[in-house]
Amino acid sequence: VLKYLYTKKDLGIHTELFSDGVIDLVEAGVLTNSRKTLHPGKMVAGFIIGTRRLYEWVDDNPIIELHPTEYVNDPFVIAQNERQVAINSAIEVDLTGQVCADSIGPKLYSGVGGQLDFIYGASRSKGGVPIIALPSTTTLRDGTCISRIVTMLKPGAGVVTTRNHVRYIVTEFGIADLYGKTIRQRTQALIGIAHPQFREDLAHQAQELHYI
Repeated sequence: VLKYLYTKKDLGIHTELFSDGVIDLVEAGVLTNSRKTLHPGKMVAGFIIGTRRLYEWVDDNPIIELHPTEYVNDPFVIAQNERQVAINSAIEVDLTGQVCADSIGPKLYSGVGGQLDFIYGASRSKGGVPIIALPSTTTLRDGTCISRIVTMLKPGAGVVTTRNHVRYIVTEFGIADLYGKTIRQRTQALIGIAHPQFREDLAHQAQELHYI
């Protein structure tokens, strides 16, 4: 995402984690934090992970503020930043809008992190934009290509962001705005951003479930 931000101006950071990618954006004048409504002029995070370059850049840097995660990830703190954009990823999303981001079926793949915190916080922010972004497909070890927009989550999969909290789902094929939508409308919108190779099967399965 960061490489597409170089045409922007006066962006700010309030995030659970950042890495090396922000350095060049600061030096390019893209990240100034000057228009933040909470901690203006400061880049706020809970922790950082990166190379020695990052740690040396952060050391004694007056624009950096690291706070406890319980503060940074508090949705009501996040919401105090107007126009907060939260971008999180997912392993798969079902046709009702349930987001799995931490497991492949019952097998844990990662932690939940602050996904729901930031999705909820951005949704409460004035002008905020909560986004779940993911590629439409993935390739298994045996070379099989499968859709990440699915009729139903795999058995045992964990729901990290509920269908009631989700707003925008984004793939390389477009944007599905699920806010206030019925199951039929959600299903149609999500099939529309699935890979074309899988849309017919998804529609057939959705009909069997009486989603459409």
